[in-house]
Amino acid sequence: MSTRKLLAAGTLLALCSAAFAQSPNLGKPISPEDLAAWDISIGPDGAGLPPGSGTPKQGEEVFNTKCQACHGAKGAGQPNDRLVGGMGTLAGDKPAVKTVGSYWPYATTLFDYVRRAMPYVDSKSLSNDEVYAVAAYILSLNGVIGDTETMNAQTLPHVKMPNRDGFIPFHRGE
Repeated sequence: MSTRKLLAAGTLLALCSAAFAQSPNLGKPISPEDLAAWDISIGPDGAGLPPGSGTPKQGEEVFNTKCQACHGAKGAGQPNDRLVGGMGTLAGDKPAVKTVGSYWPYATTLFDYVRRAMPYVDSKSLSNDEVYAVAAYILSLNGVIGDTETMNAQTLPHVKMPNRDGFIPFHRGE
């Protein structure tokens, strides 16, 4: 980098530092309570799953009320909104139908995503019981679990998704 560019960068850094030093109200430390509301990640092993439970029948009621408008009846919406089907379509260079049943490797990812981002117009609005129920309903529609199974923090991590082994494991630092 040229001397001229280094001087310009240094001057900019000095100006920004001076501006921040004169404006102490640009932020505040986050409280543990505020952080906890956003620290809701769920790992593949189920670590972090909250209390609650739901069945496919309960999930159907929630889905029909809060999810069907975007994902279609029984999750068979348009290609980008489809949640069901696509089994056997991933072989080859261009996978055809990526759905929860055909593509996703972990059932816990379904819980994490629904809780964090759905319904689209009101994300993070479902109760834990509703999220477990919707997850159970979607898993049931895909034939991954039975119609009478209950999903909760103990059962969900043990659900074997059809594409669980379709991903290459990533190991940090190896």
